Formats: sequence, structure tokens, C-alpha cells
Amino acid sequence: MEDLFRSFWWLLFPLGFFVVQAFDQVMRYRRHRDTLDLIKSYTDQGKDPPQALVDRVAGKLRADEEAEDNEDGWSDREDRRHYRRLRRREGRWYQVVLFGVLAAGFGFAAVSDMYSASGAFLIVAFVMAALCLASLVTLLTTRRD
Repeated sequence: MEDLFRSFWWLLFPLGFFVVQAFDQVMRYRRHRDTLDLIKSYTDQGKDPPQALVDRVAGKLRADEEAEDNEDGWSDREDRRHYRRLRRREGRWYQVVLFGVLAAGFGFAAVSDMYSASGAFLIVAFVMAALCLASLVTLLTTRRD
């Protein structure tokens, strides 16, 4: 059993990530459920729930987080949304290049039998090449705004 943990110590990182994400999802669920319960208690009393609670359930921003219009008619919120779209496209090109270079590097390591582990390097090279192709297909098929 000790050899298992010595050989696969690095699995603690992805497992820890999964645990943190699961905890985050449970907390989001509870927060959403509590908000719905609070709205239900208002409606059971015959009162209208506050707009802030309804907005929270709908996923809208609060009024104080809304941005004012600029002189050209665009709000800061729309500018941020447009900027994020542009950054996402650039990020996709980054992924294509990154995974392509990693696939080439691991492919070279497999061909040259570096560290006498050509099989492992070949598997990683195929995975990186698949990620590169998937990123490229996603980049080319997404709608341009």
C-alpha cells in the first residue's frame, strides 16, 4: 500500500481539486435553496419578496453593480462582455499553440526514447495532440461576434 502512495503521490492534486469543486457546488446549492426557501416564506405570508432576492435567484446583478452608460451608448458591463469574448478567442489560439508544442515535445521524447519511457511519452503526445485538435476545432467552429 505504501508503494501505491509513493508511486502516485501526484494524484492528490487532482483529487483535492475535485473535492474543492464538489464542496463549492454543495455550497452554491445550499445558498440557492435557502434563497428559494426565503422567497417561499414571503409568499406564504402573502407578501411580495424583495426584488434583490428575486434577482439573486434569476442570476442578475444588483442595481448598485449595474454600470452607467458611456458617451457612446455602451455600458461598462457590455464593454467587459465584449472584451471577455475577444480574450476567449485569443485564449483558444493560445491553447492550440500550447498543446501543439507539447505534443511535438512529447513526440520527440518518445521517438528519441528519452529516459527509456517511450511508451509513456507516446501516450502523452497523443493526448496533447488530441487536445490541440479539439481546441482548433472549437476555435474554428465558434461564432464570431
